[in-house]
Amino acid sequence: MKIKSNKFKQIFNNSDPKIGIWNCIPDTYVAEILAGSGFDWIVIDGEHAPFDFRTIITQLQVFNQFDIPILVRPHKGDDTYIKQLLDAGAQSLIIPMVETAAQAKKMAQAMRYPPAGIRGVGTAMARAAQWNRVDNYFEEANNEMCLIVQVETILGINNIQEILDIPEIDGVFIGPADLAASMGFLGKANNLEVQKVIEDTILAIRKAGKIAGIMALDKTLAEKYIAIGANMVAIAIESLLLANIAAETANYLKDNELTLPSNTKY
Repeated sequence: MKIKSNKFKQIFNNSDPKIGIWNCIPDTYVAEILAGSGFDWIVIDGEHAPFDFRTIITQLQVFNQFDIPILVRPHKGDDTYIKQLLDAGAQSLIIPMVETAAQAKKMAQAMRYPPAGIRGVGTAMARAAQWNRVDNYFEEANNEMCLIVQVETILGINNIQEILDIPEIDGVFIGPADLAASMGFLGKANNLEVQKVIEDTILAIRKAGKIAGIMALDKTLAEKYIAIGANMVAIAIESLLLANIAAETANYLKDNELTLPSNTKY
């Protein structure tokens, strides 16, 4: 049995921007709906959404039926938890709140076996290695890992070049909301000062030859970031899509005075 190739790394072999969505509802029906919706990639969000380790595994198993790259965002950059996620089958991680090169380097090491890294050996218990059924897993696993670090504070921005200089970092994902908050503009990611920092950072990431990621739920803003050079753009969060369309539908029906007969049966 061969090791699974990293689909996420493969889709960035050219310069075309890739559009993705955040998966925040821990349900297999939702996973199937998202997987067949046409996005280029999906993030399972274990930081803000109510995913735990077991529900992440279940979600990975469902997504595995589809030909779509999946990333997992853990709740924090913890090398022990990263080891568990990789053994569970995750190959691409997006690590939140990375602020220094030392922190980024440790995350890269956590995703690789020695001597290149510090990933613990436990393939007999690992779904990733199909419980020792994957041939040459140790020799090939390191090359199939993909690490995206999230730079979400002004401290991280100040250290961006040192972070980009780490060869094992595949990309940097900018978090506009947290970045704005760290700059004193909580809830104001569109502030001109914040936007200037974002634009400069996207250019620096692309100059370094790395994947440049960002969240942009507004079409105009997404197009702006893509024009600058962002090539990993999250344009939707499925829980927000559901919340918005539910409210819009209810309000539309109320505004148009939709009434149901009193004897309506369900």
